[in-house]
Amino acid sequence: MRESDTSSVAVERALAIMESIAHRAAGLTNAEIARKLTIPKSSASYILKTLERTGYLRRERGTGKYLLGLKLLSLTRAVDVASDLRELARPTMRALVESTQLTAHLAILDRGEAVYIEKVDTPGFIKMDTWIGRRMDVHSTSVGKALLAMLSEAETDAILAERGLNPRTPKTITDASKLMAEFKRIRSLGFAVDDEENSQGVRCVAAAILDAFGRPRAALGLSGTTAQIGRGSVARLGAIVRVAAREISVQIGYGSQVRG
Repeated sequence: MRESDTSSVAVERALAIMESIAHRAAGLTNAEIARKLTIPKSSASYILKTLERTGYLRRERGTGKYLLGLKLLSLTRAVDVASDLRELARPTMRALVESTQLTAHLAILDRGEAVYIEKVDTPGFIKMDTWIGRRMDVHSTSVGKALLAMLSEAETDAILAERGLNPRTPKTITDASKLMAEFKRIRSLGFAVDDEENSQGVRCVAAAILDAFGRPRAALGLSGTTAQIGRGSVARLGAIVRVAAREISVQIGYGSQVRG
């Protein structure tokens, strides 16, 4: 068996072990896990010890049974935070849609991509071809650029080096130096613009939502066709979304470190 195949089997077994333990409130012993999953007891023992050492599982001394560890709680907390942010942002998004007649999106940065976690559609006939869970390039979207602009240069460089600067349309910025200049402009204005850079005929504006430490937690954006968002209205809409994003930022603690 190749090394990659062996690694894949180990990962699958580790996930299966955690799922089995999650479904047994009282926990499971090494022997019970090996029997339940029909894997060698020695293999189960190795995986269990690794998961225990890294905090994903904990072992009761008296019974020898394994239970879920605190490390998993921190991961589920990250999901809870995203859910909380959606709930917090939804009223603001609805107000934006009502006042602008444009589609509102809420996106987070995940593994170097912008991911929509909430969307509020415009009540009109024109609908954006987007959905919750959609993953997009960060260099060609307004939400992606708004997020990247607020990261450190080292973090931004690492993401762009990994993801690349693929041209989505003829207007996509594919030169790193030009994109860095764009980030500087975004920080100055407080909002980012996607001028048909991700999809032809679509224009978007977005602003970052910052936490108590000034880190980008999400980006709030407005999207529409080029007919709905003319170039003359970009600055006005950018200012609107910037104010809305700041209001949400304050609600999650932005500025509290300064007020301290």
